[in-house]
Amino acid sequence: MVGAASDGIDLERSISPLGKEEVITVNGVVVEALRNTTYRVQIDGSEKIVLATLSGKMRQHNIKVIIADAVEVEFSAYDLNRGRIVRRN
Repeated sequence: MVGAASDGIDLERSISPLGKEEVITVNGVVVEALRNTTYRVQIDGSEKIVLATLSGKMRQHNIKVIIADAVEVEFSAYDLNRGRIVRRN
């Protein structure tokens, strides 16, 4: 049954839609550099490794990211396995 949970809560009403500015921001360390400005980033405080790409402004201003750089990654609430690198610390 679509939109209903096993305990009778209607899922469409219990999940609020997210705006464009509502993102999850975490810090991490670059573990591996892949092609097309894609990186594997290990999240601080956990062993989870996620895929992250450079944000458009970092590409535009030609900011380089190398292995072992500390970075700030933004995630959408819909997919916590792929993120966007928005800052190099």
